[in-house]
Amino acid sequence: MTDPLAAALALVGDRWTFLVVRELGLGEDRFEGLLSRTGAPRAVLTGRLRELQEHGLVQTHDYREPRSRTRQRYVLTDAGRALKPVLAALSAWGEDHAAPTAHPYSERHRGCGGRVTLRLACECGQLPDVPDVLTQIATTA
Repeated sequence: MTDPLAAALALVGDRWTFLVVRELGLGEDRFEGLLSRTGAPRAVLTGRLRELQEHGLVQTHDYREPRSRTRQRYVLTDAGRALKPVLAALSAWGEDHAAPTAHPYSERHRGCGGRVTLRLACECGQLPDVPDVLTQIATTA
């Protein structure tokens, strides 16, 4: 039995991967831009982008500027964009608990400009408090 949390963390659970996904989500699509905006070492960024492509979170598209060689731009796939709530939750937690005074990024509602917060929601429609959420471990028969 595969633990979904362990599988997800194995794929995206390191600092550089989350920063790459964040920057791609913000519209940065070129290697040099990702390099400068994440601060990742060149070899690490190359490896992370390759892994993200292999797992279907990022796609590449060729582009060529006049008098330059062909290069690649990077874009998130649907699976990569589906990480946005995870990044938003981690960012909000970091703003509240890890780095309360340093928050260059925040999730805002386009309609009113208010800060977007994430909540646990039950399929029944209720929004339970964290103590009311029971984590169950499936057992095999």
